[in-house]
Amino acid sequence: MAKKHHVRAEPGERARLEVTFEKPYLLGTLFGQFDQNLVAIENRLGVYIAARGNRLQIEGEAEAAARARDVLTGLYNRIVEGQQIDTGAVEAVIAMSSEPTLDGIIRHDVAEPPKVMIRTRKKTIVPRSPTQITYMEALVRNDVIFALGPAGTGKTYLAVAQAVSQLISGSVDRLILSRPAVEAGERLGFLPGDMKEKVDPYLRPLYDALYDTLPAEQVERRIASGEIEIAPLAFMRGRTLANAFIILDEAQNTTIAQMKMFLTRFGENSRMVICGDPKQVDLPQPGQSGLADAVAKLEGVEGIAVVPFGISDVVRHPVVGRIVQAYEGPDA
Repeated sequence: MAKKHHVRAEPGERARLEVTFEKPYLLGTLFGQFDQNLVAIENRLGVYIAARGNRLQIEGEAEAAARARDVLTGLYNRIVEGQQIDTGAVEAVIAMSSEPTLDGIIRHDVAEPPKVMIRTRKKTIVPRSPTQITYMEALVRNDVIFALGPAGTGKTYLAVAQAVSQLISGSVDRLILSRPAVEAGERLGFLPGDMKEKVDPYLRPLYDALYDTLPAEQVERRIASGEIEIAPLAFMRGRTLANAFIILDEAQNTTIAQMKMFLTRFGENSRMVICGDPKQVDLPQPGQSGLADAVAKLEGVEGIAVVPFGISDVVRHPVVGRIVQAYEGPDA
């Protein structure tokens, strides 16, 4: 538990805050190698942090100092809970602290370890933005989930992780991953090899998420047995997918007819997640995207959740968020 000493200050004024940590042996993990976590917080928030034994002093503009204190407390509490802290986790907690605070009251989702998490064979995954919390809750609660937003927000990764978790626990019998085979502004020409070799380049991101959540030998074994199926969208036609966790990635590149076909594959004891960025349509006629059409028709229908992500939810390297903002504007 971290003890906080708050010095009241008017907005815009300088403040000096102090945090005391009860478990000094965890501070090496909190600070990071060569104090890289402290440096990241100082650089992002414009504060100065000094360590004095098991105490940290934070100096800076009042609101920035309060945010830095909240971030340090939240990271420390996550370490106490046994969660791993890497550069991405530090950036995520900093981003989650961006909403205004009230007189030193730490925002719940910053100060405390998230209560929702996904356990897989290789790692335990926790949300790294407020929208990811909403998304992970929807992945457990709803039958059909639309995840909309820019690259780097964790839409596909979290869906695959939840699917793997349910496959391991026996909640579903199969994991089906699909995406439309649409070229992103390039002409790939003739691709040699059998069908698997032809479509694998389109499905690579799904493989990457699988290998990050399951040992490689299990991925290969489950693919060979049919427990995990990775196929282009066209292979879904004519099937009823029961007892399965089904993920459609890059859904903005489906046509309206393809999306209707996919959604009507839904069977008993199944869950569907449809991921896509409505602003990155690669179809010849972008206005015919099945994703936008489906969301307009189905938002508000019982059992269906729509989770919109924005730039503030980007959890890759911070530069990805800045790139998205540069291309799409601050309201993306």
